[in-house]
Amino acid sequence: QVLLVESGGGSVQAGDSLRLSCATSGFTFSTYAMAWFRQVPGKEREYVGHIITNGGGTTYADGMKPRFTITRDMPKKTTYLQMNTLEPKDTAVYYCAARPAWKSGPDFDYWGQGTQVTVSS
Repeated sequence: QVLLVESGGGSVQAGDSLRLSCATSGFTFSTYAMAWFRQVPGKEREYVGHIITNGGGTTYADGMKPRFTITRDMPKKTTYLQMNTLEPKDTAVYYCAARPAWKSGPDFDYWGQGTQVTVSS
């Protein structure tokens, strides 16, 4: 059974930092690209970025760098989203997603349940 479980969300003040985690199981983590998305109620889901291999192959949506950084820990089968200098506009439910690394395009095969991030001014 494939599982992606996000954690680390919460309520913070503008300017604070958060690190989200996505723990995985049920698939060969090292052969999968891992992505982060976010969604505000009533709006379309927004791509944040994804990482293909540890130490490289990271892509971000326009405007996400340099505040957001995606990394992964292969032994822990976990991917992270480090978010710095948070702004109220970053308030959303954040989701991690996975797909085989050989695939391309916007579609991801597996999704977590999401974690809420709320940034107050």
